Amino acid sequence: MPIDAAAALAAEPRSREISWDPRDVQLYHLGIGAGVPATDPHELRYTLESRLHVLPSFATVAGGGSPGVISGLSMPGVEVDLARVLHGGQRLRTHRPVPVRGTATATSRIAAVHDKGTAAVLVLRTDVADADGPLWSNDAQIFLRGEGGWGGERGPSGRLPAPAGEPDKVVERRLREDQALLYRLSGDLNPLHADPDFAVRAGFDRPVLHGLCTYGVALKAVVDTLLDGDVTRVYDYRTRFAGVVYPGETLRIRLWRQSDDAVRVAVSAVERGDAPVLADTVVEHV
Repeated sequence: MPIDAAAALAAEPRSREISWDPRDVQLYHLGIGAGVPATDPHELRYTLESRLHVLPSFATVAGGGSPGVISGLSMPGVEVDLARVLHGGQRLRTHRPVPVRGTATATSRIAAVHDKGTAAVLVLRTDVADADGPLWSNDAQIFLRGEGGWGGERGPSGRLPAPAGEPDKVVERRLREDQALLYRLSGDLNPLHADPDFAVRAGFDRPVLHGLCTYGVALKAVVDTLLDGDVTRVYDYRTRFAGVVYPGETLRIRLWRQSDDAVRVAVSAVERGDAPVLADTVVEHV
């Protein structure tokens, strides 16, 4: 069996040093659509080094790429075909604001293995700390098609009740045709997002956008629309990837203020009849 749950859970954590600088932050922000209009003072907070603020979701690529999907597949007990892999969900918890420049240690381990019947789900947890202490924690849920059915624990569903009433805000973000090609320069080089032949082998008619790119686009909409542009207010952000996004599409982002410290988010693809792409999405903030 390609998945050995016991071996994966028992494996020693892996640590590596990561570093980033303002150029990495700027490239990430451009990769999720920041900088339009280019001279807008609000957008310059994401693109101009003299005014730079770091959107917390940058943590998913800091140090040269996501510590989630690809690295999780090289852990002991895991041996699968990359074409059968999907990113199922993501959770980010920040312990303090992400600095514009930094060096830190990222420590990753398989925190859980769930048997969904027709698939397996790995939860890869990465904790990042610098000399001053913890910075952030990432949980990547890696969905492995065809690898379930060994009788393991099914695990939590993560499904939330639908938000009540009409959204407080609805914003739309048009993606570039080359959005995935630009975003992948931040480190996630999975060919699913660039190679048409590989995309067909994986079951798609063309390359799809990185789920973490959509994740960043949605968080930026929340910060810009409901949090007064203050990136430091976000401390917890989680989502389930409910469907694919294709470069060039328009994202419709619905926002509900659930309480004084939480926003519910739902994201859909406008051109495909509002097909859901992010669901069960919550941004917790101060």
